[in-house]
Amino acid sequence: MKQPPPQPHESAIALTRRGFLGALAGSAATATVGAAPAPPSRSNPYEYKVDHLFKTDPKHLLYDTHGTLRLPVSDGRRVAVGPENQIWVSAGKTLLIFTSGLEKLREIQALDVIRALAVDADGTVYVAVKDHVEVFDPQGRRREPWNIPAANTWFTGIAVAEKDVFAADARNRVVLRYDKSGRLLGRLGEKDTSRKIPGLIVPSPFLDVEVAPDGLLRVTNPGRHLVETYTFDGSLVGSWGKTSMGVEGFCGCCNPINIAMLSDGRCITCEKGIPRVKRYSAKGEFEGVVVGPESFPEGLRTGAVFNKWDGSMAGVDAATDRQGRVLVLDQASNTLRIMVPKKPAATT
Repeated sequence: MKQPPPQPHESAIALTRRGFLGALAGSAATATVGAAPAPPSRSNPYEYKVDHLFKTDPKHLLYDTHGTLRLPVSDGRRVAVGPENQIWVSAGKTLLIFTSGLEKLREIQALDVIRALAVDADGTVYVAVKDHVEVFDPQGRRREPWNIPAANTWFTGIAVAEKDVFAADARNRVVLRYDKSGRLLGRLGEKDTSRKIPGLIVPSPFLDVEVAPDGLLRVTNPGRHLVETYTFDGSLVGSWGKTSMGVEGFCGCCNPINIAMLSDGRCITCEKGIPRVKRYSAKGEFEGVVVGPESFPEGLRTGAVFNKWDGSMAGVDAATDRQGRVLVLDQASNTLRIMVPKKPAATT
């Protein structure tokens, strides 16, 4: 896959056109013997400032941190919740399984770097690596990997329902529907004017899918800054989301990158660029922030510490458990956070 251009460093973002020209003029002056010193720079009223976007208004913060865990294996990437509220985390090729209290239970080794995972009600685990799906039974024994016939497959999301498994292929801009034996049943999200489906826009390898409590799918359409709702047979039911630099919308080339569903149908979204985790109502109305950008390491905010555009190391992932907690995996610090809703302020 063609590598996208590197993201601008924060210092580059702050560099204005006048500043850039001023720097050139300063260099020229230095090279000219006897030239008059450059005049002092003046403030630029058109300077592009984004610092305020990295601070969350306290009125939007809905959650407190209940606990944190530094992962014992590097390259933490995805998080999911399984039976008995067990927390499953992928780190490189390793699956780490924890109790709901973050006590480690066991680990499982996959054949390749894990890019997405989903845990079935019986404990069967479906793991998406770049170009195929691995399956582990509830005892952690590997089953035969699924054969994926599509060329250039680049899985970045996976979800499991009662009889189906859905795998999001970012490179081919499609969600594939399988039965639980690995037999391909259908394709979702591709452009189809006869069904009034505009198609997925996926500028970078971030495409996610979840099964919602209403029995429908939620699929990110990051290039359109949308979360779309599909039936299992691929009919587009609706969508929500808007492009905005404000906290209520999504910005950049492609957001949201990952999603998770609460049991009441509300949606948790994860964003990169301005790293933040937010909560939306079942209808897509912005409700507030789970974790704001100021809570993430500087490297994650600027992208300065990453040079990986493989869809796994550029931001955050989230999952929800049966207690209504939001589990946030911070890929920069390799840390898992448990976020709980803030308690209402006591009245006097």
